[in-house]
Order: sequence, then C-alpha cells, then structure tokens
Amino acid sequence: MREEVALEVRHRGPMQGECAVRPDHVRDAESDAVDAVELGEHGGMGLPEMLPISGKDCSMETRTGTWNPNTAHSLDVDAVVEALHAPQTGLTSAQVYQRREELGSNSLPHGESKPAWRRFLGHFEDVLIYILLTAAVLKALTGDRVNFAVIAAAALAVATVGFIQEGRAEQALESIRSMLSLEAQARRDGEWAVVDAESLVPGDLVRVRSRDRVPADLRVVETIGLQCDESALTGESVPVTKSVDPVGLDAGIGDRSSMLFSGTIITSGTATGIVTATGARTQLGHITAMVSEVEQLQTPLAAQLGRLAKRISVVIGVLAALILLVGRLVHDFPFDELLSAAIGFAVAAVPEGLPALVTITLALGVQQMARRNAITRRMPAVETLGAVTTICSDKTGTLTQNEMTAATVVSGDEAFSVSGTGYGPDGRISRDGERVDTADHPALEALTTAVGLCNDARIETADAGWRVVGQPTEGALAVLATKAGGPRPASRILQIPFESAHEFAVTVDVLEGRASLVHVVGAPDRLLDRASTEMRADGTTAPLDRRAWESRLEELSSTGLRVLAAARRSARDHELGSLELADVDDLTFLGVVGIIDPPRPEATEAIAKAHEAGIRVKMITGDHVGTAVAIARQLGIAGRTRPHPQFMGADRDRLGDHRRRHPRRVPRRLAAQR
Repeated sequence: MREEVALEVRHRGPMQGECAVRPDHVRDAESDAVDAVELGEHGGMGLPEMLPISGKDCSMETRTGTWNPNTAHSLDVDAVVEALHAPQTGLTSAQVYQRREELGSNSLPHGESKPAWRRFLGHFEDVLIYILLTAAVLKALTGDRVNFAVIAAAALAVATVGFIQEGRAEQALESIRSMLSLEAQARRDGEWAVVDAESLVPGDLVRVRSRDRVPADLRVVETIGLQCDESALTGESVPVTKSVDPVGLDAGIGDRSSMLFSGTIITSGTATGIVTATGARTQLGHITAMVSEVEQLQTPLAAQLGRLAKRISVVIGVLAALILLVGRLVHDFPFDELLSAAIGFAVAAVPEGLPALVTITLALGVQQMARRNAITRRMPAVETLGAVTTICSDKTGTLTQNEMTAATVVSGDEAFSVSGTGYGPDGRISRDGERVDTADHPALEALTTAVGLCNDARIETADAGWRVVGQPTEGALAVLATKAGGPRPASRILQIPFESAHEFAVTVDVLEGRASLVHVVGAPDRLLDRASTEMRADGTTAPLDRRAWESRLEELSSTGLRVLAAARRSARDHELGSLELADVDDLTFLGVVGIIDPPRPEATEAIAKAHEAGIRVKMITGDHVGTAVAIARQLGIAGRTRPHPQFMGADRDRLGDHRRRHPRRVPRRLAAQR
C-alpha cells in the first residue's frame, strides 16, 4: 500500500505566478540534460513538455513529483491517478481535510470589497471633480452662495452617476461566481454521496450527468455519450464530445476533449472524473483573476484635463502672487483688499464651466450606452470610445446569433440553399434562386424526412421569439424539416441515441402507407463507412461514390459549415423488435446538411461602420480556424479572396514572456484560438 501523498502549493515568485511542469513519467524517460530548464524570456519555446501556464498558484508539489493541473489533459488516466493518489474507492475524509487545509476550498476568491461610502468618495478622485470643488470653495469664500450650490450639486451628480454605474458593473463581474456548482456527487470513504461543491479537493472522484454544472476541473475517467456545453468558457456554440483519451500537451482549451471544466454544463451522457484543479486554479478561476487584475489606465481626456488643471493652477498661483506683491510693494494697498482681489481673480480664472460641460457630455454618453445595454463602470470611460483604434470581439452570441441554422443541403448531385436564420420556421429551400418543392426532388425529400424523424429536439415559441428544446444541431435539422414541409407523420419503434463512440443516432420509423425505415443521422465519415449505395436526385440508387462525397464534404467544411449526413434503408423483420449497432450497415447515403451559426446582420453593419472610421476589428473565438475565417469573411472582418492570417492560442504560448505582456508587439492578425 503506497503512503498518502501530501499536496502543497508551490509559489513561483520570480515568475509572478507562471509555472511549468514536466510529468514524472516524461522526466524519467528523457535524459537528465533537460532536467534543469528555466522559463525565462524564452517562455519554454522549443520544449513541448514544458509550457508556460498563466494563472497564479497553478502548480503543486507531491512526494512523487511536481503536479500541474494544466497538463492533466495530456496524461493518461493512470498517470493522473498516480500523481494525485486518487483510488477507485475515493478519498478518505482525513485526506479531504488535509488537502483542503493545504489548498483551500473550491471557491473563487472574492476581491477586497470596499464599503459603499468609500466607493462613493472614490468618485471624487477625478480631475473634473477637483476643478469643480476648487471653484465651489472659491465661490464660498467670496460669498457667492448660488454659484457655490450649483457647482457643488454638479460635483455631487458626477460622483452619484459614477457610483451607480460602478455598482452595476460590479454585479456583472460578480455573476461569474454564480457559474459555480453548489453541490457535487463525490466518492468519499468508498461511498457515493452528495457533498458541498466547495469541499472538493484535487484527487476527488466526481460523477456528473446530463444538466449538471461541472463543479471543478475534472480529468475524464469514464464516459457514456458525454457532451458538454463549453460556450461560457470557449464561445463554442455546439456541445463538445468528451472522451477518456489524452490529447496533445499544447492543445487549446477547446481541444481538451479529455477534460471537463468548472462552470460548464453537461448536455448529455454521464461521466466520472478526477478533480485536477479547484477554486482559483481552474480555468474559470483564471478568467476571474484576469478580470480582477485589469490595469486601470487614465483616459486621454482625463490626462489632457489633468495637464490643463496643473497649468491653470500654476498660472493662477503665479499671477495671484504677483497681485499681492505688486499691490503691497508698489501701491501699498491694504493686505485684506489685496487678498480679496487675488481670490476674485482666482475665481474668475477657474473654468468651472468646462468640467460642467464635460460632465454633461459624458453623462449623455453613459445614458445612450445604457439604452443599448452597455454598462459603463466609470463615466470618463465613455470618452475612450472616441479614441478606439482596435475592437476585439467575441464571436458566439456577439457577432453571431448563437442559433444553429441549416444553410446548405446536398442530395444526389444537387445543391440547395436554405433561407432564414435562427430557429424560426420562416424560410425556404431553393436551387439557383428558385424555390423548390421537395415532392419534385425525391432525394431531398428523403433527406429532410430522415433528419426530421431521427431527431429529439423540438422548437417552441418564447417571449423573445423561437427557441430550441434539445441539442442546437438537432434544432437546426428540425427547422430544416419544417421548411421542407415536414416532418411526415410517422411512429418511432426503436432508437439508438447519439454517442461519441459511434457519432450517429438511429431510429426505426413506420411512415404512413410505407414500410418501416431505418434512419441514421450523424458524422458523414461514419455514415459513409456503413453505406454501400447512394440516392440519386431522381430517387434511384447507385453504388456509393465515396471520393466524390469526400470532395463535397471538404468544400463545405472549408466555408465554415458544420456538416451532418443522413442515410436510410428498409428495416429488416427482426429490427422491429431490437436493433444493435452491428445491424446499422448496408445504408443508402442520402446527402449532407451544412449548418452554421449565422452572423448578426447588425454586427456586419457595425463592422463596416468601424472600418469606415478607421477602426480595426478582430474576432476572438474558440472555434476551429476554418469556421472562424469563414465567419470573419461573412462579417467583413477578413477579405473574401486573399488569405487572412490567424493567431492561434498555441502561437501565443510559443511567444516569449516579454512579448505576451506587450501585445503591441504581437502581429496584427485575426485572433482565432482553437
């Protein structure tokens, strides 16, 4: 029996929280020549086994070596179990207590909260407010009570508006913490139990199922048909299929199929995983840290007003001193009269109208932004919009509608376009600009019938329009079937659900007035493997031309479409009672459907206006590069003909530490991280 492994956090002070790790089994397999490698300005370039990982407190020392949760995706299950000492029976209560004492609870850190009165007074620390308050004090000294009250009210209004806006922004940032799960199913002392999610520690064995929110970063150990919605983390609008197989060490977040990340949602299937990171060490924790550590920069207007205020103060001070000296030494005026004259001069010289005018202008800008659902934390930030030279935008839900839509259908040797976006039933299927009737195109009718019947999603109305209940891709296929006039009345006899192991779904359906049919919808390559014939445009069958279909698939994928295929055959007698995966063969390939998350029309218009104003627009997404470039071209971010460069997450990892901290030196490229 191996002794208990003690875990402790290892801080990397000189690297300011950056850390690197080489797993023990890699270290042992290689020569000692690379055992001592510093991650200095080279950032670990050229050493794939040692990558810099951002985020503080990310590495932990164990008695068996250094453990970094950011490498768990590249290790096999046995290596993770060995490193974290995670037995199949789960951790004991004593082990959980020890690790929690050393590593802390599974919760995101709260920043130092200031009381409301301190946050309110903090809004008086502004050049505009200083000028207003100076003018108010001078007005009070001269007995001008009316102007004193007006100026003081203006200063109070500026601080109040800023205080309210900052409160709204803080609430939006605080909502990140609400993404954490409250409870989790963990195996403790050999028994499965529901525990407080905050009590999870690295090495815990956790079980998740459909609709669960992942409570911590997990390395998948067992899985059955597991798919996860990672849109909150990567922006990927389509659920991601997960498996136990390790991936490359340099894989991006969206490619780590062996990991489940805290705050993401399980859409289907079940899984068991080992906790690899908790709290601030999770990927969600890294996001929170980055948000809280954003540097506060002075706006151009504030900098200009600050310089103006200093110059005015110096000039007023010098001239007031001259008034006192000349009046006393040359003209021998009484000192009290000279002091009153100097104060009157200072009051007249202070431009109290300038901050009032600027404040009103900024307040109107904040009001207009609020009408467009944009929260402005501090009022002077509105002015920076006029000085913007580059806009970096998320893709999913911001530049796109976050509603999967069937855009292209290829059946037989015919290609059809589908109009309409989102989950609304409005739209039509056309060929060469002319609307088609599916009854005149047997292959198209067979395909739309298949995707409509081999489907568990449904479309329903909501307050904001239409919404899908089920998988987004199935919702897009259900809408396609509706636009084609279907789906046809049928009764389902049997079903094989979609699972990542086989990547397709199967139903046995009895159509009215027709024999029973086996419908299959899923990954094109898997259906091509199981098909022997294909349906021509006129409804007849012919031997499958796989090479031709692979060429069409490559063409569709290059345009950023996610492609699904459909196939069918007549049901055999024994399949009316039972159906196995081995029975899904000898299919007739019906065609493919190209699905995309369509761009928002208003986003395309906004990007065009930004380009007219000389503002560069960059798109940041977790999608595949091909999809990102295709969407960028549709939006007008990238050219439609010339190749457009991309900047990948792996490219950033290969940059040195200095260049990562100074983004101006990074090539101006379309940001498309996969």
